[in-house]
Amino acid sequence: MAATKARTLAVFASAFAESAELDFRPAARRWGADIPVMVGRDTIVDTILTNFAGRVDTTHVVTNPRIRVGDDSASLTALVEAQHLLTADHSVHALLKNRYDVDLVRDRQRWVVRRMVIENVWYTGDPAAVFGG
Repeated sequence: MAATKARTLAVFASAFAESAELDFRPAARRWGADIPVMVGRDTIVDTILTNFAGRVDTTHVVTNPRIRVGDDSASLTALVEAQHLLTADHSVHALLKNRYDVDLVRDRQRWVVRRMVIENVWYTGDPAAVFGG
């Protein structure tokens, strides 16, 4: 179990540049939450995995990706449908359709997130109960 958790953490962390920013404020405002921009890979990983790992069961489906690639930077937009259910009580849930705007940078042979902004298009359920209000 510890090895699986360590792998999950490593894979999630590998998606972000060291100085990455994750801005979930536009999505959170839709249901009245006020959260700060997460700055730095460690902060992003700690915040997301601390708040959700073991507490929330989640799946994400990505559609309509659009990518523009430069020499050492790229941008991506996509629609992401994210289902979140409290592990202890799946009747408490939130289903969100979000637009992701992502700036990427080249990190050797791979691309990593430099900045990600998540804007909610619609939702059902109770996001405040799942994410905190």
